[in-house]
This record gives sequence, structure tokens and C-alpha cells, in this order.
Amino acid sequence: MENTIAGTPKQAMNSLVKWNPLSELSDVHNRLSSFFGRPTLGSESEASLGFADWAPLIDVTEDEKEFLIKAELPDVKKEDVKVLIENGVLRISGERQMEKEEKGRKYHRIERAYGSFERSFTLPENSKPEAMTADYKDGMLTLRVPKSKEETPKPIEVKIH
Repeated sequence: MENTIAGTPKQAMNSLVKWNPLSELSDVHNRLSSFFGRPTLGSESEASLGFADWAPLIDVTEDEKEFLIKAELPDVKKEDVKVLIENGVLRISGERQMEKEEKGRKYHRIERAYGSFERSFTLPENSKPEAMTADYKDGMLTLRVPKSKEETPKPIEVKIH
């Protein structure tokens, strides 16, 4: 005889249940989201359409002359991007606006993320932030931070007596 709850079979107390790690991750996500006051997955909200927080992808490289920072900002207008250096910290912030909803168009899933973002990076001591240049073209922000000409101190070996 099989026990049922709401038309589905109820598992016996001693049966093994296949572990589904994705289900557990979803549970953790929902608990954390509700703790921080955000909509949970599967709720009747923007989250069920697939909205997500976002942060632009950024590459940071260097050569002997400069640090190069490239940020991917697709669909972000140049006037919606702000670059600020304060106390040795570089902050890139802005907002990607959601497209206006069109009448007669039904949205089934929106995977691109929208809203405000901020990324922060501590600049190395051998950088010259006052000489930084910025270029924005085709959704790519390119920042060039020159290195200072000061030689790095050479290590001094101290002999122990």
C-alpha cells in the first residue's frame, strides 16, 4: 500500500533519496536572498523572469610602462559610466538601463542583467593615477594607468652575526 500526499507518492522513511546538489544550492540562494530582502528564485517577481545582479567583466594587465584595465560594458551609455580615484582606490560605477517594454511583446525570459554596478580596485603604489587616461568605445571602457618612473627599491641582504 503506497502513501500519497497531494497525489504524489510519499517515500518510505528508510528509503534512499538521490542527492541533488543543485536543489540544495537553490535552497541556499533562496534563504540568502530572503535574508537580504531580494526576491527568491521561482517567486512571482522579476527573479522568475531571470533578472540578476550584475557586475561588468574586467581584465587587469600590466607591462613595464602601465597598468591596463578593460571593462566590458555592453549597452551602457558613456554618460552612465563614472570613474573615480580616491585614496588609492579606483572605482568604476554606472548603470545599464533596461529596454522599455513594448506593447504587444511578451517577455518569457530576460537573462541579461540590468541596474547599477560598482567595481573597486586598489591601485599599486608604483602607479600614477593622476596621469590615468580613459577611452570608451563600442561598450568597452579602457583605462591606462602609467607606472611611476621611480625605481623599485632593491632588496638589501642583512647578515646575521
